[in-house]
Amino acid sequence: MRYAIYYTPPKDHPLVDLAEQWLGRSVFAREVTAGTVEGLTPEARAPWTASPRRYGFHATMKAPFRLAEGRDEAGLIASLEAFAATAAPVPPARLDVENLRGFLALTFADPTPDLDAFAGGIVRHFDGFRAALSADERARRKPEHLDEALRRNLDTWGYPYVFEAFRFHMTLTERLDAPDASRAERALRSHFAPLLDIPVAVDRIALCREPLPGAPFTCIHAAPLSGAASKTA
Repeated sequence: MRYAIYYTPPKDHPLVDLAEQWLGRSVFAREVTAGTVEGLTPEARAPWTASPRRYGFHATMKAPFRLAEGRDEAGLIASLEAFAATAAPVPPARLDVENLRGFLALTFADPTPDLDAFAGGIVRHFDGFRAALSADERARRKPEHLDEALRRNLDTWGYPYVFEAFRFHMTLTERLDAPDASRAERALRSHFAPLLDIPVAVDRIALCREPLPGAPFTCIHAAPLSGAASKTA
């Protein structure tokens, strides 16, 4: 069993509705009917969305991990609640559809230093719950293809893309070749167009669980960020 700490909007948010229409699955374990999006049928999109569909619509804050010895789910949920009670929501910002080396994702259109710091805080705070990577888990990250800094992150934090390497993104496709990526980007821009000018706040964190290897991740607990924002002179 693995857990992950994600950001995802509430299940009744219109952004979630559009993402679930595209992916054909809900991280909230409810039935979803995938429709045709800009001429792309669910069957045509299925090879593009296999991994994002399994992980659910989200942005990773703490990458999937097994619980360390002596840790349990109840303690993890309690820690999530305690962290959320002291963390302030990240100021709203506009989203955009971006091609990240072949992966299509929703990202923030402008730099978000507050969000980057918030994500780093989550990585540190919850690392005591994380079991060390097994040899197989480390090998699946292909450390031989990572630079020295990313390998160090992998070995220290269990995931390469943390701190300076973090980039907020809500993945919507697999890595696609150039023609498919171009087609997917056009469809996604049109699909999400009604919401791209509406700022979105990172104002909650969600605990998701993978019950068995390869099984879909499902949200089992969400906590609103209710701490006060820091004031600067």
